Amino acid sequence: MTAADTSVRPTAAANWRALGTSVRLVTTDPALLDSCNLLLARQLAEVDAACSRFRDDSELVALDRADGRPVRVSPLLAEALAVALRAAAATDGAIDPTVGSAMNAIGYDRDFRLVQEEGRPVKLTVRPVPGWRLIRLDRATGTVTVPAGVRLDLGATAKAWAADKAAVTLARVAGCGVLVSLGGDTAVAGEPPAGGWRIRVQDVTGPVDETPPQGPYATVGLRGGGLATSGTTARAWRSGPHTLHHILDPDTGLPADSPWRTVSVAAATCADANAASTAALIKGTGAERWLSGLGLPARLVARDGTVVTTPGWPTTGTPQFSPPPPLPIPVPDSGAPPPNPRSSNAGGAEYFAARADISARPAFEDKGGSGGAAPRVGTGRGGGGEESPAADTTEAAP
Repeated sequence: MTAADTSVRPTAAANWRALGTSVRLVTTDPALLDSCNLLLARQLAEVDAACSRFRDDSELVALDRADGRPVRVSPLLAEALAVALRAAAATDGAIDPTVGSAMNAIGYDRDFRLVQEEGRPVKLTVRPVPGWRLIRLDRATGTVTVPAGVRLDLGATAKAWAADKAAVTLARVAGCGVLVSLGGDTAVAGEPPAGGWRIRVQDVTGPVDETPPQGPYATVGLRGGGLATSGTTARAWRSGPHTLHHILDPDTGLPADSPWRTVSVAAATCADANAASTAALIKGTGAERWLSGLGLPARLVARDGTVVTTPGWPTTGTPQFSPPPPLPIPVPDSGAPPPNPRSSNAGGAEYFAARADISARPAFEDKGGSGGAAPRVGTGRGGGGEESPAADTTEAAP
């Protein structure tokens, strides 16, 4: 009998599409895959009905039509909004859910496949977004107030939050290890396979059983928390003479001009990882110092392919570590969180206090690039579902 016979649990996977992106579910008990997949489909359908900005019948679109009046929302949408506002506070406003109108203005006003196919010309105008502090979420009454003319977009947070929520629910119900990846935003829960879940982080999205044809990539073992990669190339399109992408800078309302093409982050939750990776792209130069100051393992790939990592990103021989439990940061009712200047790390330091449980595989390799020793993870940002460039998941790490 080999070591693999006794130490590696069998896994089973299902792949399909929802929320405008790819869905991958992996369980450590193959007999429970079908039932878990049915529950996942139901949960994602509920998230879509609550949070989509492309559905006329969604709760989020109903807020656009309220003309500034308080609207009673479902607990699901209230939770999604709370996550978005917490992310805005933690990233000093780099993540801002009031980018909906700016997304529409650059042409991202329908499913991305249609945007990419049509590529209609748009006029680019510098205009700061309204700002997340204008949103009023009252959890006691279950109401949300959005000023007239402000359009919300939860694409920067809802997909990763949905992955977290689904992974935890499925692991609890099924009693086995579960991995949920939505467009590359990956959350795990329950008992992981021996060696952890094997995650390949790369620039270009592709099948999990194929080596990426271009760009640097690395494989890590994830035992807990979440991993996300944000990038400016996976969801880009041409509009007249312009090449646009879905990650907007709230200060300009236009696609962020970042020195990084992808940023991957590992954190206690996929939502945290996604918020940090997207914010890092928007913050641009110095993002690696911001992530290091928060203690987040990250991997940043520059436009020329240079790879920079922050302390904690696994390298050969790096030991595994267990994160402390997440620290809940509630959004105050009847108003947005207190001011948090973009030049400060005050909010983020507390928000990102917990850590992912990430390690290098025994045969860790980072193909391509150069740079320091640090972490990486991935997630995308913007309207609707997006395909993250990294975090392809294979089976159990050996």
